[in-house]
Amino acid sequence: MSTTQNTARTAVPTLDSFDVPDDLTATDSKLVYLFVTVSDGVTVDDLQSTLDMRKISLFPVLDTLTDRGLIDRVDDEYVSSAS
Repeated sequence: MSTTQNTARTAVPTLDSFDVPDDLTATDSKLVYLFVTVSDGVTVDDLQSTLDMRKISLFPVLDTLTDRGLIDRVDDEYVSSAS
C-alpha cells in the first residue's frame, strides 16, 4: 500500500524571524515582547486574555520592557518602540 504525502508547506514565522534582544532571558519577557512587537498596540487586558497571564505578572514585565526602551506606552496601549 502506498501513501501520498502532502508536500505543500505553509509559511509559519519562527522565533528566528524576529529580532529578540539578547538580554531578554525570561520566557515571559520574550513572550510579551514578541506579542507587542507583532501587534499594532495592545492593552494589558489584551495581553492577559491572549497570553493567559495574570496582571500581577504582566505589569513588572511591561515596566522592564518599557524601562529598557523596547516598548512604549501610549495612553492605555503598549506598542513596539521605533527602531
